Amino acid sequence: MATIKQDDFIASIADAFQYISIYHPLDYIQALGKAWEREEGPAAKDAIAQILTNSRMCAEGRRPICQDTGIAVVFLKIGMDLRWDAKLSVQEMVDEGVRRAYLHPDNPLRASVLHDPAGKRTNSKDNTPAVVHYEIVPGDHLEVICAAKGGGSENKAKMVMLNPSDSIVDWVLKTLPTMGAGWCPPGILGIGIGGTPEKAMLLAKESLMAPVDMHELLQRGAKNRIEELRLELYDKVNALGIGAQGLGGLTTVLDVKIMDYPTHAASLPVALIPNCAATRHVHFHLDGSGPAHLPPPRLEDWPAVTWQADEKQATRVQLDTLTKSQVAAWKPGQVLLLNGRMLTGRDAAHKRIADMLGKGEKLPVDFTDRIIYYVGPVDPVRDEAVGPAGPTTATRMDKFTRMMLEQTGLIAMVGKAERGPTAIAAIKDNRAAYLMAVGGAAYLVSKAIKSAKVVAFADLGMEAIYEFDVVDMPVTVAVDSNGTSVHETGPHEWRVKIGKIPVVPH
Repeated sequence: MATIKQDDFIASIADAFQYISIYHPLDYIQALGKAWEREEGPAAKDAIAQILTNSRMCAEGRRPICQDTGIAVVFLKIGMDLRWDAKLSVQEMVDEGVRRAYLHPDNPLRASVLHDPAGKRTNSKDNTPAVVHYEIVPGDHLEVICAAKGGGSENKAKMVMLNPSDSIVDWVLKTLPTMGAGWCPPGILGIGIGGTPEKAMLLAKESLMAPVDMHELLQRGAKNRIEELRLELYDKVNALGIGAQGLGGLTTVLDVKIMDYPTHAASLPVALIPNCAATRHVHFHLDGSGPAHLPPPRLEDWPAVTWQADEKQATRVQLDTLTKSQVAAWKPGQVLLLNGRMLTGRDAAHKRIADMLGKGEKLPVDFTDRIIYYVGPVDPVRDEAVGPAGPTTATRMDKFTRMMLEQTGLIAMVGKAERGPTAIAAIKDNRAAYLMAVGGAAYLVSKAIKSAKVVAFADLGMEAIYEFDVVDMPVTVAVDSNGTSVHETGPHEWRVKIGKIPVVPH
């Protein structure tokens, strides 16, 4: 009978969350490399190259793949015959492991978990508590899966109660385009079918923990109905032309995972949860012989892709002297290299600005003719100016966009993924622009940031307003001053192109 010691379990959890913050699963990164090879859309190919380059840089530098280091999710299969040598509960041991991982001095991870979610939303400071799922199974071993799920992809989770005669494929194809690109495609779709509403959601989440094996399934063909569904959805989702970062292209998903469970005769629960470009999970077993050993992957197994700024195709922009007329001249899809000082701010900062303006109070920062970057960075270590600092989902700031453009003097914004109709209308009316940085390239982006200082709202932690000094930070004009959005034109263009590509049988 195996005895699992408290210290071994805590150390294993801590090591696992540090590990997945640094290393992509090799199956995912190699599948992404193959997607880069076959991608024909220039913007999508460039975005995938940034993600691949970022991944290798993080593995080499032992720093987080994404600034959103996620909410800690743990799946446990606990053998009925094992014993615990522990004074803490299982939840308490998991939380202690998460706490150690996220407060690690050599690789601190961003704490994003908030207490009192419907009230004060106070940061726990150590990313606890974790979300833990338990299953009691035969045997005396402990099987553990640790995953870190970022808010961008979690916020796109969908669940529906279909009629038994409804088409699951039709629902997915109708739903996916409404999710936008805030989940950072190309990624993986997890689908749960059956059971009850909460069971379907859990199945969808658990399905994402499986290895990427779509290439094997394509080669051998389906052996059952679930595999037929996976193949059908893989083909039809990619035919939507959404592409990397929603810019239009051949690859929107690298794999489709499905788990099912018996359900009520009157019901067909279906859940959909995407995994983003920061796919992070690791599996291990404990048998009482000590903590888990997680060997690092070999860097030579990473795809041989290195992104560099194309100075012939990109336009350098000096932020310190930027004018509204210059912003109005930018074209949709134009690649810019930003240089100079930019401000940052996201949800909490925008809410506070709105409250201050509503009270007639003076803002602590002058936004006149400035650009704001939607980001919540990781704390720096050693000689870093800032830790990984990729963009957050821009649509969350849509309701503040008109206020910022018309009441603060702001002239442009940088974020992740598309903007909604409200923000686009405000951008057009004010002859402003929205620029897109690549989600999933946080460490690469941080290398363009040469200095960082908090200039307002320090109490908001990672949501404070910073001033960054940047050199050649790569962005794409995603919404120009006329209101043209590349997240609308790109997928439409590629949906038409893909529709004309001859279908090759599997």
